[in-house]
Amino acid sequence: MAACGNRRDTLTLAVMPAAQKPASFSRRDLLKGVAAAAVGTVVGTADYGYVYARHRVGLTRETVRVSGLSPELDGLRIGFLSDLHRSDTVSHELASSAVNLLLAERPDIIMLGGDYVTWGGGRDRRFVDQAAEALAPLTAPHGVFAILGNHDDDKAMPAALAARGITVLRDARTRVEIKGVALDIAGIRFWTRKAADIGRIVKGAAPDLILLAHTPSRLSEAVSLAIPLVLSGHTHGGQIVLPGVGAIAAREFPVVQGIGRQGATSIFVTRGVGTVYIPMRLNCPPEVAVLTLEPFTRLA
Repeated sequence: MAACGNRRDTLTLAVMPAAQKPASFSRRDLLKGVAAAAVGTVVGTADYGYVYARHRVGLTRETVRVSGLSPELDGLRIGFLSDLHRSDTVSHELASSAVNLLLAERPDIIMLGGDYVTWGGGRDRRFVDQAAEALAPLTAPHGVFAILGNHDDDKAMPAALAARGITVLRDARTRVEIKGVALDIAGIRFWTRKAADIGRIVKGAAPDLILLAHTPSRLSEAVSLAIPLVLSGHTHGGQIVLPGVGAIAAREFPVVQGIGRQGATSIFVTRGVGTVYIPMRLNCPPEVAVLTLEPFTRLA
């Protein structure tokens, strides 16, 4: 797994901040503990500026090789945005900058990976409409598709997204036709974890199939079902990456950020836009991504 900050072909836009059930309690505690250690390490040095990297939204371009990809889909460009986490500490300006970066790339299709707010079923419910409104300008020739994350509630958030023209997939599959070829997009809930349950959603899918799964922990299930491509977020790339140590709070995941491959399944995990538990990123700036697909059989 590559360390944050070593990604190729990246543009950056700086934005300064305006004046349900958590993913994992242990992950929250790790982030808080690592943050304290990070601040103690960098205070008083030039590296202290990296603590504020959460306000610098990057545009990452990657080529993802996909097994069995139809020739007609070679070169398809997917815009991918996840983990907005609109809240008191993640501003509308930051969300809008991420959306504008993605729109400027004019991708063929856009996919959203969940966690548009933090604590969407509780104290941050007031940000649901604000998050959806920030995402409303997103448009692409073949549509905009979304799943929910573990911080999104199951009623208000999907309704707000749908009202802005975004297709929300909750343990569901849809199909778009591109150059005469069927591309199926399956989206699962965060709590859908068993291969048998995912299998029922993708049964009868077209050979060209993308699984939107908020957490990359579903990679093993995707491999067992021979799903060619998975797009995930959730990890925030670790959010705090210590030099020489890495992303301590994200070691539970098979891929922390970037491109991975297991068996015949490729996966891309985005670092996301916002922050969770603590309003800090270190050596792990936020991003939106544009992914260009190519067949895995093509010689590198």
